[in-house]
Amino acid sequence: MSKIRTYLVDDHEIVRQGLRAFLESAGDVEVVGETADGRQALREIDELARAGCPADVVVTDLLMPEVGGLEIARGVVELGAPTRVVVLSAYGDSDRVRRALAQEVSAYVMKSSRPDTILASVRAAAKGEQYLDPALALRLVQAVDGRTTPALTKREHEVAALVAEGKSNLEIAADLFVSERTARTHVSHILTKLNFRSRVQLALWVRGDGPDP
Repeated sequence: MSKIRTYLVDDHEIVRQGLRAFLESAGDVEVVGETADGRQALREIDELARAGCPADVVVTDLLMPEVGGLEIARGVVELGAPTRVVVLSAYGDSDRVRRALAQEVSAYVMKSSRPDTILASVRAAAKGEQYLDPALALRLVQAVDGRTTPALTKREHEVAALVAEGKSNLEIAADLFVSERTARTHVSHILTKLNFRSRVQLALWVRGDGPDP
């Protein structure tokens, strides 16, 4: 089984060392490079792609001197590299998250998140999926709820956040320790409350990419 080739970008060496140690301990991740400089990161990501051994994922800090995470995400797209971008940030306000997800970022995770959340974001990005830190997904729902939509219960907030991560009813049930039938009922109630026809509409709304109900 091939490993997820991962490149690390953070201007704090201790953060890069910690990420490298944890990710490589997972067994399915290989760190193929690292730097404190966003411009150098783009050069090396391009070199890896041209050599026929591209990085699958780049994990980058959001804010760095000169070239930060969003600039790296745009640069990767301009290079045409197949590399996906995971942003790590100390900032979780809704505007930053939405701007990042609009900039071809595959995942947005808080630096304060559990290590397994960061690993999950890398694995999801490598599969071409979009991943949002569960705490941030819930915050996005709460930021909108109460202003323009019927109020959701705390449990419905949690379910909506998991739907936004792309999880199935079975996966939601496992995360919340309920039956699949209960998870399906929660999703149905949320869609009815918000007048949405599909889970896709709900996910887009949570991420701030869809219209209000």
